[in-house]
Amino acid sequence: MENNGRFLPAFVKIVREICSEKTWVMPAHDRSLANFKGTSVDIDLGSSMLAWSLATADYLLADKLSPDTRRLIRDNLEKRIFKPYEDMVHGKRSKNWWMTGTNNWNAVCLGSVTGPALAVIESPRRRALYIAAAEKYSKNFLKGFTGDGYCSEGLGYWNYGFGYYIMLCESIYQATKGQVDLLRDTKIKQIASFGSKIEILNGVYPAFADCSVRAQPGSQLMYFVSRRFGLGLRPWEQADTVSPGTLYHSMMYSFPNSASDTAPAQTTSEGPGIRSWFEKAGVLISRPKSDSSSRMAVALKGGHNSEHHNHNDVGSFIVVLGDKPLLLDPGGEVYTARTFSGRRYESNVLNSYGHPVPIVSGKLQRTGSRARGRVVSKTFTDSTDTLVLDISSAYNVPELKKIERKFVYSRLGAGSLHVTDEVKFSKSCEFGTALITFNRWKQTSPSTLIIYDSGEALLVEIKSAGADFEIRPETIEEDVSARKKPTRLGINLKGAVNSEIITLKITPTEPPGS
Repeated sequence: MENNGRFLPAFVKIVREICSEKTWVMPAHDRSLANFKGTSVDIDLGSSMLAWSLATADYLLADKLSPDTRRLIRDNLEKRIFKPYEDMVHGKRSKNWWMTGTNNWNAVCLGSVTGPALAVIESPRRRALYIAAAEKYSKNFLKGFTGDGYCSEGLGYWNYGFGYYIMLCESIYQATKGQVDLLRDTKIKQIASFGSKIEILNGVYPAFADCSVRAQPGSQLMYFVSRRFGLGLRPWEQADTVSPGTLYHSMMYSFPNSASDTAPAQTTSEGPGIRSWFEKAGVLISRPKSDSSSRMAVALKGGHNSEHHNHNDVGSFIVVLGDKPLLLDPGGEVYTARTFSGRRYESNVLNSYGHPVPIVSGKLQRTGSRARGRVVSKTFTDSTDTLVLDISSAYNVPELKKIERKFVYSRLGAGSLHVTDEVKFSKSCEFGTALITFNRWKQTSPSTLIIYDSGEALLVEIKSAGADFEIRPETIEEDVSARKKPTRLGINLKGAVNSEIITLKITPTEPPGS
């Protein structure tokens, strides 16, 4: 910005270091060492994002750099990104999986290959190839969202993947002076609305999938989608002048773009209202009315156990009071090699043990698309939202004849949530359910718990139709993305049953000692 050249020597030094590396592919994505040994040149998140940064720097600095430095950058972009990608597009070699994949990799890699090409490749015909390829292969990314715009990867990966999709589309839009606008697809407006619709209450969002409990939608992305799609989201209608992140991200949001050139919506809204129902995904967010005395909201999850960044969490739920998620999904673990291997569900925050869902005959939920929450019924009114899910397919228990989970959220008074599990077996089996929290808790009687922290508290009243139960607390010893480890409050029947109905009544209360 100051334009006196004092940073150029350091820049040239690091360019030389980067370009001397054997591969730009991340070690986790090159387990066979094929790229490290030079027998293959693949493109991954790391190599493509680095390419976009280098290409943007080359574009911005231009004649401030020596011809040798510019040639070094472009030769490496050609060798590590452009040639292998064009060979994939032309069918001269097999495609990297992300080109036809439907998760965040597709958008991130496509954006980070197309962006550099548009920045430094001189041939218009060749640049057009990248635009045409992006137009074709980015359709796979959109297939990863349900028809109502739900992102099963969670809010963090919506920021990441959809954020890159927006940058990809905007790069093409600017390069073609608006002649190619990939954002015209009607489904994209639904996807763009996810960031606002998924909010539970007061800036708290569900940590479904591999998501942090602190995740929030990116302010610049929200500004872009609010303006570009005319969503009129009042909190996001003004641009955030802070532009953290990569060089190319900063450039896109620091200069005029198709969103900032779009007039603000004539009508604005504070948020999505009392309810967000993602019917295709089976996910419900229920909130109090804006003028209500209730400060309690919930997120209820059906879904299935073969989602992107999947957790085995059919039937999970979150309860927020004020701005505190007192009962919750603990989110993702800190990534290790185990996370993305056949041992993934050894993790007690990725399998169903770390979620507020039943254990049936000693078994956790199974993985796969067949394990899903089938909507039995739903009734939504101004005062009450009721959702009934058949979650029996999530359990590989031959004796299980029925398990339905019924959620009843009330906006009346201070608000409440009833969670009722009805289970039937062909012969006696064990059964239990659970609550998950990061907060303090206290058992005040054999059938009541108080979950509390920072001036907020929930009372949980447990009732069974006939069988006795016990409450078993346990710290989940996994390395999670949160600041502390979650507590699992197991609610287990004493002995086997043929049938049972367990209801958890959750209401706001005063914290102990207040």
